[in-house]
Amino acid sequence: MASLGAAGAGGAVMIGFGVLGEIQAYSDGVAVDLGPARQRSVLAALLVDINRTVPVEGLVDRVWGVRPPQRGRPTLYSYLSRLRRALDTMADEASADRASIVRRPAGYALLADPGVVDVRAFSDLVGQARAADDGRAAVLFERALGLWRGEPFAGVDTPWFNSLRDSLLGERHACRLDRNDVQLRRGHHAALLTELAACHEALPLDERLAAQFMLALYRSGRAADALRCFERVRRALAEELGSDPGLELGRLHQRVLANDPAIGAPGAPGAPGAPGATAVAAPAAGAVPISGIPSSRDRALPRQLPATPAWFTGRQRELAELDKALGQAGQPGGAVAVCAVSGSGGVGKTSLAVHWAHRNTDRFPDGQLYVDLRGFDPSGEPLAPAAVVRVFLDALGVGSGSIPVDQEALSGLYRSLVAERRMLIVLDNAADAAQVAAVLPGSAGCAVLVTSRRRLTGLAVTHGAYLLPLDVLTASESRDLLGRHLGEDRLAADPEAVTAVLEHCAGLPLAISVVGARAAARAGFPLAVFAEELQDQSARLDALDAGDLSANVRAVCLVSYRALTDGAAEVFRLLGAAPGPEIGLAAAGSLLGRSPAATRAALRELETVHLVQQSAPYRYRMHDLIRLYAAERAAVDQSEESRERALRRVLDFYLHTAYAGAKVLTPLQHHHLELEPPLDGVSPQAPADQTAVMSWFRAEHACLLAAQGFAGRQRWDVLVWQLARVLDGFLWRQGRLHDHVALWRTGLAAAERLGEGTARAWAHRRLAHACARSGNHDDALHHADSALVAAEEAGDLSEQARIHDVTAWSWAQRGDDRQALTHVRHSLRLHRMGHDPLAQANALNAVGWYEARIGDYRGAMAHCEEALEIHRRHGFRDGEACTLDSLGFIAHAAARHDEALAYYRRARALFHDLGNLYEEANTLANLGDVHLALAQPDEARHDWRQAVGLYDAQHRTEDARRLQAKLSRTPGVST
Repeated sequence: MASLGAAGAGGAVMIGFGVLGEIQAYSDGVAVDLGPARQRSVLAALLVDINRTVPVEGLVDRVWGVRPPQRGRPTLYSYLSRLRRALDTMADEASADRASIVRRPAGYALLADPGVVDVRAFSDLVGQARAADDGRAAVLFERALGLWRGEPFAGVDTPWFNSLRDSLLGERHACRLDRNDVQLRRGHHAALLTELAACHEALPLDERLAAQFMLALYRSGRAADALRCFERVRRALAEELGSDPGLELGRLHQRVLANDPAIGAPGAPGAPGAPGATAVAAPAAGAVPISGIPSSRDRALPRQLPATPAWFTGRQRELAELDKALGQAGQPGGAVAVCAVSGSGGVGKTSLAVHWAHRNTDRFPDGQLYVDLRGFDPSGEPLAPAAVVRVFLDALGVGSGSIPVDQEALSGLYRSLVAERRMLIVLDNAADAAQVAAVLPGSAGCAVLVTSRRRLTGLAVTHGAYLLPLDVLTASESRDLLGRHLGEDRLAADPEAVTAVLEHCAGLPLAISVVGARAAARAGFPLAVFAEELQDQSARLDALDAGDLSANVRAVCLVSYRALTDGAAEVFRLLGAAPGPEIGLAAAGSLLGRSPAATRAALRELETVHLVQQSAPYRYRMHDLIRLYAAERAAVDQSEESRERALRRVLDFYLHTAYAGAKVLTPLQHHHLELEPPLDGVSPQAPADQTAVMSWFRAEHACLLAAQGFAGRQRWDVLVWQLARVLDGFLWRQGRLHDHVALWRTGLAAAERLGEGTARAWAHRRLAHACARSGNHDDALHHADSALVAAEEAGDLSEQARIHDVTAWSWAQRGDDRQALTHVRHSLRLHRMGHDPLAQANALNAVGWYEARIGDYRGAMAHCEEALEIHRRHGFRDGEACTLDSLGFIAHAAARHDEALAYYRRARALFHDLGNLYEEANTLANLGDVHLALAQPDEARHDWRQAVGLYDAQHRTEDARRLQAKLSRTPGVST
């Protein structure tokens, strides 16, 4: 190592310490044994803070990092004791250069002359060199560099030492660059050339180093090599950072091209300082000095915004929110105004940000900075914060030679230059909050507009950012965007094709623009051609590819997919295959076979990058095109066996949870259904009461129907049939007539394939009932007859009785009440042969109803009152409500209107509590009739209008038309 320290008086022992390489200590030029590597690192940890106290915790952290040994402190004390003994051998008691380790209240310190440590000597020499003239500086710089023996703290690997090592290597590089400048000014380019070539090869993006190498080449008569060097740097900057060379390197390139004598070697003809040379003019006002930071009057006025988006459409609400979030930038004493726009790929984040920025340039008179952070870029890695700051410093007029190497100094210079300025900074396509935070300005004069596929919640927490999530376009905005591409005439020529195209693009601006651009390029093609192309789900993503990575929906999805952890990527794939328009947290847990906490964490990751949306608390939805992509990835990256098992798990979840709910809603119908145990990993829910059951069914009904449809396509017939059974009661209550018919058509097909008599009888009977309620009476009677044949073949008397109930309903709907009464009486006889009191009560109620229909009110009252007593005794509220409605009908028909009103009101209240909207609508219509009979037209109108609203919601067109006719005929009633 280079000699350190100085000889003491009377020839005292000379000592020195080295960390700029292996950790070493010398006494009179002889190496001192410092013990094992960990012990040497303790000495180094004290040397870098020489004469300052280092806490014990700090020493442990420096020496061992995040995983200290269990006996870390005792081991540390042992090392310190041994080091004390080693230091004692290095100098006598009287030596001025003596070094010692002392214990202080707050920790330990190594006391010695700082000049005996090579890293402190290096720093002192560099400081002296930078203040000296070129001749003296050259000597000092060489002495400083001569102290280096290799990488600092060689062989030590802890986070603290690694960080310090990187910082010191940066300081050495800066020293070399300063030394190179001095030697080039002195005309020593030939001596530097070999070293410059090696350094440039190792650091091809360092523009200051590249400029020095170019200048040395040029002065050595190798101008062509200098130009080739510039071209290599230009390509590397474009590929790695997406930027062009800075001002200083660009000017040097121009001077080399022009063979400018001003950059010739000192003393050469025409060079600065040579006899007869022309003086180089000082930079004009506004120009940037070649090796300096621009003064306030010389600052550049950057205008870096990309072009205004040509097809920008709508987004008025979001633009207003941006006005509110960023419009107050520059308020005295305020913080930097930051707004982060987040959304899925292709949703139009950049277009919104750039459009708003162009609309508001007058608010930021000191310029606009823009950078694509490449956080989600299909062709490269995210930009490092240092590269972003360098791009901004270039735009602000800072020469590359004046850009610091140290990250903190770099950021400090950037923040200093934008301080007190009114600027807009657009950080597009951020990877995460950390990437953004590292390049935020420090003064309140600036506004920062960020876009990212991630929800940058951390930025809101640490910097008060306003978070603006961006959703797909509305229906009208989507049509406007397509019209911007194709013109209104072409849209008006085929409105059906327009509707189909927009439906398949699902409001995603990128998808709409891709179709619009493709259709615009084929002006002679009917728009229906493109609509038909999008119709095929398997080829839809192919149709949404304009031949460029930035205009390709599949490529945009791929970038987000690659950003996921392996666990979240699997969740993404399986969610794409799950049936239904959305999925709840519990269903997702069973799909994945994970705990609620693990499922929630994975979904949160997907939600953060906008691959799923939480449409309601703990309910998750995918955009249609993202779902298609997820399904594609599942087919490629997920085994068929694992996909099938996951789908069986989620169907098991739906089946077992729905069965638990169905038993609460309609125990009469479901206590004989036997299910296989759910697969491992499935966690069915058990809703506590009817309110919870109805809430769950309402949330899940679309997913349940989709699950049944999926099971049908897979020919999982037992699941298909059982899902029909457990969904039946909910759809009956809700009056979802079309869904009810579709449910049982699918269920019947599965039952027929199973070939089991009871299942076939059930399916035919329930389909008959659904058809009768929806007004398809011929089909109702057909399926009732088929059900009866199947039940008789199976010898199932209770099922035969229920089929007669349905047949009666079908005949009544056709206006033949006597035929209906015949069937319900037969049903009652069969039920009395069984042991199901609730089934008997239902049959008694039906007999009473049809007796009232033919005028036998005495018999009707007797049968219905018997039914009511049984239902109340067994707590069957559905049966109680239906029987109260029948009693209301009997009382009304017998002109006992006040009694009828009481029955109907109790029935309506029960139906409402039970969520039975179908029967509630009927009872409201009946209540209106009673009020009219009591000469209470206002109350009648009120009840009828409520009933019409429910009929409309249930698509019961004929019932709604009938009531509207009553409204129109009633005096004073407005239609």
